[in-house]
Amino acid sequence: MKKVIVGISGGVDSAVAALLLKEQGYDVEGLFMRNWDSMLNNDTLGNPNFNENICPQETDYNDAIKTCEILGIKLHRVDFIKEYWDNVFNYFLEELKKGRTPNPDMLCNKFIKFDLFKKAAQEMGADYIATGHYARMINGSLYQALDKNKDQTYFLADVSKKQLENVLFPIGEYDKPTIREIAKKAGLNVADKKDSTGICFIGERHYQEFIKNYLKPNPGNIVNVETKEIIGKHTGLMNYTIGQRRNVGLSGDLERHYVCGKNVKENILYVAYGESKYLYSDSCTLDNINLIEDLPKNCTAKFRYRGEEIPIEIEYIKENEIKVNYPNLAKSITPGQACVFYDKEKCLGCGFIKDVYKEGEKLWYLC
Repeated sequence: MKKVIVGISGGVDSAVAALLLKEQGYDVEGLFMRNWDSMLNNDTLGNPNFNENICPQETDYNDAIKTCEILGIKLHRVDFIKEYWDNVFNYFLEELKKGRTPNPDMLCNKFIKFDLFKKAAQEMGADYIATGHYARMINGSLYQALDKNKDQTYFLADVSKKQLENVLFPIGEYDKPTIREIAKKAGLNVADKKDSTGICFIGERHYQEFIKNYLKPNPGNIVNVETKEIIGKHTGLMNYTIGQRRNVGLSGDLERHYVCGKNVKENILYVAYGESKYLYSDSCTLDNINLIEDLPKNCTAKFRYRGEEIPIEIEYIKENEIKVNYPNLAKSITPGQACVFYDKEKCLGCGFIKDVYKEGEKLWYLC
């Protein structure tokens, strides 16, 4: 009997993943990862709904214990707090300082879940590891989940081909309503548990208040990118992302302004009114390339998790840097975010957006 260690998070997806594997005849055990020191999160973070007596991470752990009791499987617990801080959170802060928009969930998958977690599972005698990601492994390749609304291959695209060996994604063939129905029929305690949202180490807390604990706010001018007129004040460039419209800090008719750029050196937040040409580009360069499969000259790409796939053309510039052309134009391409490549449903890998261009010119108003 093959042994599988399942990453049990305390949520419904990982619980059903373990259930399905057990029903398929695997020897299943669970492993709960503690990646964040809950003592760093307290009610000084400004969330009026935060209860200092209830740590969300400990709640998840207690839910994981109950889930494994119901399933009749053993649950292990391991701490990766230092490794998470060094490899994920420090990167997150450094990218914010540069005015970029980082994706810590991708790094968590690369350095924690499919590296440290996998090594820990192998030390426990695992033949496979499994998680509750909505994705599929087919003949050693990474494919989108059948439920395209929940597909998480975007967040897995920075994981290497080697790391994906002996990995199972049991729920990739199901949609979310079916997963919840399976959990209810099995009497799982997390069947109706709300999905976690937001950045993993922040959870439900107020983002700007959380970041203040690590980066000192540096207010500056909001400038209309077309007229160069100062039209407001921002609370710190790390609090905004390209394409953002809500909570920019402008009132009245100015609510129709979109964030279109940042100048870290001069501490300026650039905004454009409505569907401005300043929101669009036709190419970008990528670095830190990770290819799971060979990358053809023409394929499709997603520039954000909920973004649509668009046709692209690849140009190789130098080692570990490529140029992506999208002549039909794309909106709000953001330095620091991932460009994930696809060939139909197969995920080919990714690169991280470095510079953004239009008509051969680098966009001066982006970091």
